[in-house]
Amino acid sequence: MPFQKLLVLRCLRPDRLTIALANFISRTLPNGHEFVNMDSALNFEQILQASLFNSTTTTPIFFILSPGANPVKDVEACAKKFNVDLSKAFHNIALGQGQDVVAMNKLEMSHKEGHWIFLQNIHLMPKWLVELEKKLDDMALEGSHPNFRIFLSAEPSEGIPIGILERSIKLTNEPPTGLKANMKRAFTFFSKEEIEEKESKIKTILFGLCYFHSVLLERRKFGPKGWNMIYPFSLGDLRDSAKVLNNYMERTQGKVPWDDLKYIFGEIMYGGHIVDDLDRKLCMSYLDYLMTEQLLDEAELLPYVDGKNISFKVPTVMPYDKYIEYIEQQLPPETPLAFGMHPNAETDYATSRCNILMKTMQELMPVEHGDDEEGGSGGGANAKTDRAMEYIEKLNNEVNIDGNKPNVEDICSKLGEDRKPYQNVFVQECEYMSVLIEEMQRSVADLLLAFKGELTMTDQLEQLIDSMYLDRVPAQWTKLAYPSTRGLSSWM
Repeated sequence: MPFQKLLVLRCLRPDRLTIALANFISRTLPNGHEFVNMDSALNFEQILQASLFNSTTTTPIFFILSPGANPVKDVEACAKKFNVDLSKAFHNIALGQGQDVVAMNKLEMSHKEGHWIFLQNIHLMPKWLVELEKKLDDMALEGSHPNFRIFLSAEPSEGIPIGILERSIKLTNEPPTGLKANMKRAFTFFSKEEIEEKESKIKTILFGLCYFHSVLLERRKFGPKGWNMIYPFSLGDLRDSAKVLNNYMERTQGKVPWDDLKYIFGEIMYGGHIVDDLDRKLCMSYLDYLMTEQLLDEAELLPYVDGKNISFKVPTVMPYDKYIEYIEQQLPPETPLAFGMHPNAETDYATSRCNILMKTMQELMPVEHGDDEEGGSGGGANAKTDRAMEYIEKLNNEVNIDGNKPNVEDICSKLGEDRKPYQNVFVQECEYMSVLIEEMQRSVADLLLAFKGELTMTDQLEQLIDSMYLDRVPAQWTKLAYPSTRGLSSWM
């Protein structure tokens, strides 16, 4: 059975589980490939247009911002296609100090006259968002002009009211996972009309540029092996690089200025993010390999793959849809060789992804409830509570929860004033451990009071119970303890 193979793979090769799971979904579920690939063949503007058709006057479109993302231009492009006058019927307001009054006035006017309004960075004014939520409720009751649309953008924040999130269509423009998905997203970022009208040389160079962009994004998954630092490369860098390419090709009348393009791509557009000298050297090495005259003659895009039976060459000039089909069919399966790296470079990354997946699945598992001795279902029968009580009893055997706090001063007095270096270190370690023990005693005592109903169950106590149930060291203990990757049982 395919699922049983996944169980064996989880035990023997956890680094291959996520790939095998994607294949399992594609083959087993009806239209499973759509769950795996999602919207990788669509650009963000197309996704936004589809969302607009699903939106209403009372349903805002909420952009969750990621580094380098700028949805304003995409919204403006959609506004033009929907015949919205950008100078009169489109209001773009970046929130900040004093902008709440302006935003509310424009919102009221747009609601009545059927304009589009974009409120950017709403996370900067969390107190005003309560007023905004009430205003949206009032608008829903009053009824709006059928052309009225509201767009919101914010970075992930806990200050955004849940009511705004629940009523909104939420979009984000995070790069997808995998070189193939990134390559398709990069190429489809340009519309069919844009690609078709370009001359053959620009099409070919743009294809190589999309590969370069995808490699830079995907190398981040390898951590320090990929980049010494994490850089916010985005589709905006690709868009600006493509504009530079068009401008240069128009001026040079067909001759490709390779050195100029490499400098602008590697030192300005993408290099503008890079602050590490070795990372800059790596970026320029990719461009030295890709941006050459051979690119126009079906060059090999994958470095160091001679004799390794994998290949991905620049295709001959073809229609837009054929390029996407070529990426889908010809780009090899995920391998570090595509980045010029050793195959073992992927092992750490793939194993950590598997562990995160298993951790997430464990958190999503339903908590089973047993029956107490009298046949009824009570609070003491809760599986989480039972597990927490087991750990509390184990902890009580090692550290008396109701006992006195560790007395470091008493230890110091016994050592005397003339302490030697080893004794000083010993005292420091005792102080370090006493702070941890005090926190463990305090949090566990609060938890016992909450179980008895004498104390309100707070979010922090809920997290403590969850950590005990999932065999993890609670966060409030981890902050005060030595670094460790152990589970709670072995840690204690």
